[in-house]
Amino acid sequence: MTAYDFELLFALPRATDEPEQYTEALGDAGCKDALPGIGRRGWIGMMFTRQAASADEAMLSAIKDVLGAIPGARLVEAAPDLVGLSDIAELLGVSRQNVRKLVVDSPAAEPAPVHQGNPSLWHLDDLLRWLRAEKRYRVDDRLLAVAEITRQVNLAVDSVAADREAQKRILALLR
Repeated sequence: MTAYDFELLFALPRATDEPEQYTEALGDAGCKDALPGIGRRGWIGMMFTRQAASADEAMLSAIKDVLGAIPGARLVEAAPDLVGLSDIAELLGVSRQNVRKLVVDSPAAEPAPVHQGNPSLWHLDDLLRWLRAEKRYRVDDRLLAVAEITRQVNLAVDSVAADREAQKRILALLR
């Protein structure tokens, strides 16, 4: 078993719900490996350190546990996924300037940010794979595995609102 660190953000069943009312149910449902963030009415964030055979198993079991403890809750976001330079530096344990030199000042077109602006944002899994392959940077396999499943979870969350026919037309153009 390996420990995987990640965050999940849920919208509570009613916007007026106080998140504190769910903490006992979350513990009973198996979320004793999480620190709940209960600072905003109608929302609850969970910072997990979950032991599992894989990052997929860790994250999917955590989602299942939270949804079982809070019927009607809706998963909004999983993290880490979209990251800026400061986030990347913190995750890698290096300075922001080091990351800027590696990523932004690189002559290569990759990794392409998903949002170019202030701040620019990247999918963490793309960036970690690029750092490993192109810059020979040591990347924690657990962090990469979490970043990969986190991106997939967020894609699934977003797909709920997708227009299936529009997606088919768009994907046909991209292939």
